[in-house]
Amino acid sequence: MQPTPAQPFADAETRALPDSFFDRDACTLARDLLGKVIRHRHGDLWLSARIIETEAYYCAEKGSHASLGYTEKRRALFLDGGHIYMYYARGGDSLNFSAQGPGNAVLIKSAFPWLDGPDADAQLARMHSNNPDARGGARPLEKLCAGQTLLCKTLGLKVPDWDARRFDPQRLWVEDVGQCPQLIVQTTRLGIPHGRDEQLPYRFVDHGYARYCTRNPLRRGQMEGRDYICLPSTELHQ
Repeated sequence: MQPTPAQPFADAETRALPDSFFDRDACTLARDLLGKVIRHRHGDLWLSARIIETEAYYCAEKGSHASLGYTEKRRALFLDGGHIYMYYARGGDSLNFSAQGPGNAVLIKSAFPWLDGPDADAQLARMHSNNPDARGGARPLEKLCAGQTLLCKTLGLKVPDWDARRFDPQRLWVEDVGQCPQLIVQTTRLGIPHGRDEQLPYRFVDHGYARYCTRNPLRRGQMEGRDYICLPSTELHQ
C-alpha cells in the first residue's frame, strides 16, 4: 500500500525563498544559505534539515564541475540561479543550487535535522529509516546529515528526481526560519585535488554547528588566521 502524500504547506509559496535569492554571487549565496532549512516531501511526511555547511564553486576555477565544460549532465550549472544540480559522489547523491552567472553554484555540504510541527517524531523515524548506520541501527542525530551524501540520503533526495529542476513548493523548497548564524567560519573546500585551486577559501560553516559538519574546521591543530577566518553573518547587519 502506497503512503498517503504529505499535505503541502498552505503558505509554501510565500515561505519558500524566491529564485532571486539564489541568483547572486556564489560565495554570497553560500554564506547566506547557512541557517536556512531544506524541506522535502518524502511520501507521507515532510523531512527538513538546517544547512550548516556549504561550498561555493565558480566556472572559472578548476575545482568546479563547470570548469570541465558544458555537457547535458551539467546543464543545471549553466542555468539561472535557483536551479538544482545533483550528481553522484562516492556512491551517493549530492545537492547543489545554481548561483548567479553561468557555471557558478553552491554545494550543500552538510546539515542538521530540523524537526518542527506535530509530526516531529515520525519525521525523525523516517530519517533514521532512510539513513541507518552500517549495522542497520539509528545514527546519532548529529550524524544523519553530516556530509553531502548523508544529507541527501536522510531527506530522500535523488538525482533522477531533481537534477536540472527548479524548486517546487509542493515537493522541495528552502525556507528562512530566522536561524541566523552568529559567526561563520570561512576555510578551504574539502576533497579538491592538488592543482585544482584547492587553496581557495570557498567553504563556509555555521560556527555554532562546526563540530557536526563534514570536517570540523575548529578541530585541534587548526589556527585562526592560518587555516580559517571567522566572519559575522551578513544578515545580522541588514
